Amino acid sequence: MGPAPNAATAGDPLVRRFESYLLAERNASQHTRDGYLADLAQFVAFKWGAAAQPPYPWLAAGEGDARGFLTALAKGAATATTMRRKLAACRAFFRFLQRERELVDNPFAALKGPRKAKLLPKVLSVEDVKRFLARPQKDGADGLISDYAASRDTAIFEFLYSTGCRISEAIGVKWGEIDFAKGTVIVTGKGAKDRLVILGRPALAALEDLRGKSAAADPGQAAADAPVFVSDRFQPLSARFVERRMKRYLAEADLPTDLTPHKLRHSFATHLLDAGADLRSVQEMLGHASLSTTQIYTHVSVERLKDAYAKAHPRA
Repeated sequence: MGPAPNAATAGDPLVRRFESYLLAERNASQHTRDGYLADLAQFVAFKWGAAAQPPYPWLAAGEGDARGFLTALAKGAATATTMRRKLAACRAFFRFLQRERELVDNPFAALKGPRKAKLLPKVLSVEDVKRFLARPQKDGADGLISDYAASRDTAIFEFLYSTGCRISEAIGVKWGEIDFAKGTVIVTGKGAKDRLVILGRPALAALEDLRGKSAAADPGQAAADAPVFVSDRFQPLSARFVERRMKRYLAEADLPTDLTPHKLRHSFATHLLDAGADLRSVQEMLGHASLSTTQIYTHVSVERLKDAYAKAHPRA
């Protein structure tokens, strides 16, 4: 972006007062304070040059300078996240100067940083999901885990992929909320809103197997008000427990271990859209309040189509 930031910025009297304010009133960490000062130093270098010495004529900084600073950052290939952070630091400093009656106008007040790019969610392929879902039963057959653990883990991951539920919704389900005849279950989502989700045949079979093993161990564990997914000692499961089990099976299936149970939700939505499901239905199944939230998965599907096109079309 040009000359290196002026290391003397921290010696400016108003910057020193701002740093004290961050510590005393905002309880900002040293890392945060250092970041703010580095961003201010970069603005100083842009406005007055790398050799400028404090005190700086902050009153001389106008909105044109603020816009020019952001433009220079963009030309220097700064990411949207970096630009938004530097804008926030400068805006906070000049707001502090307004509060201290050192100036009237904040040159950064009206500026908006670039929008953060929406990252496409990672998803497993259909074949990857099959390999992953087969692992608990294989571990059970190999004697690596108990029969009950194999059934429970198969059931919870089949449930997550079949319904697209959040993990918090899944571990809260009770046996009485599952309609085995209709293949549906009522889950409680965000905002304590109930919704009906669909269970596929493999998920239903896994749940029936789990219910049988639960009843055999303790009839009360298969009662209508009993939680479906519990530990080997019949204690409620935590999200962290499920995440750990998932990492184990991902590793055994030679899949990336940084994937989380939420990626099964992403995979659920993407695979439905890939197969022709309409967006409104997927929105309802996911429990999204806004259709725009669901639309991210259409981008995933398009990217997959573009990738297939690029690999297969002779003139791609």
